[in-house]
Amino acid sequence: MLNSIGIPGLIIILVIILIIFGPSKLPKLGRSIGESLKNFKDSTKDVIIDEEDEKKEQKQ
Repeated sequence: MLNSIGIPGLIIILVIILIIFGPSKLPKLGRSIGESLKNFKDSTKDVIIDEEDEKKEQKQ
């Protein structure tokens, strides 16, 4: 899906975001999105590790 957007589409999306949130809130918005992605990534890693541990215990 993201492959079909292209550079002009991304520029339009960024301009719309800038208009909606304004330049003062963009750093806060970016930071919160980054923290959310990091938390999601950490959670998925924990789930994968837990599943691998369960598989190892079942083999023994």
